[in-house]
Amino acid sequence: MSTGTPLPTLAPAATTGPRDGAQRRALARRARALTYLGLGWHVLEAAVAIGAGVVAGSVALIGFGADSVIEVGAGLVVLWLVTGGRVSSGYSERRAQQLIAASFVLLAAYVTVESAHDLVGGHHPATSWVGVGLAAITLAVMPPLAAAKRRVAAALESSAAASESRQTILCAYLSAALLIGLLANAIVGWWWADPIVALLIGAVALREVRDAWHGDSCTCC
Repeated sequence: MSTGTPLPTLAPAATTGPRDGAQRRALARRARALTYLGLGWHVLEAAVAIGAGVVAGSVALIGFGADSVIEVGAGLVVLWLVTGGRVSSGYSERRAQQLIAASFVLLAAYVTVESAHDLVGGHHPATSWVGVGLAAITLAVMPPLAAAKRRVAAALESSAAASESRQTILCAYLSAALLIGLLANAIVGWWWADPIVALLIGAVALREVRDAWHGDSCTCC
């Protein structure tokens, strides 16, 4: 006989875990797509910058190309991190941070030595309009790519991915400095602007080592 009292009903099963897992997989796919896009650009950028730098004798252009090579390495590290189950692995995250920090050290060491050599030796690089064009295009391309990477890194709560996004925005800043240095050399003959810009590239890269190593860059996403 019915008493008029409704029977208790069970609460629906929680779906937070599976949904979160699906969201993380979707974010990982987006991170991979952005990384592939960045890798393609940086490979092209490295080839053009290093080639133009060798022709012009520009340590700033060669340093910019070396930065692109290192960014390819950092991109491959992030690609490794967001493939399979590693995106949720604390050990993989830490290892990725260390590898990216090491890439900054390599860049800083190379451009610092080469820039000091050119400044002391009074080396005058030739004008490179190819380098000017590359720097201008990079300045337009990198900020939106870095912003997209930074958003995905924040959603994944990945310090390693955030560090790599900072490398991408660093590339934009360096392209602006490179553009100024190349134009100064081409228009007013300030040959020393080229190695000075290269030293700036090295100094900024060295500054990033600490943040990348400790994973501090996630706080700015």
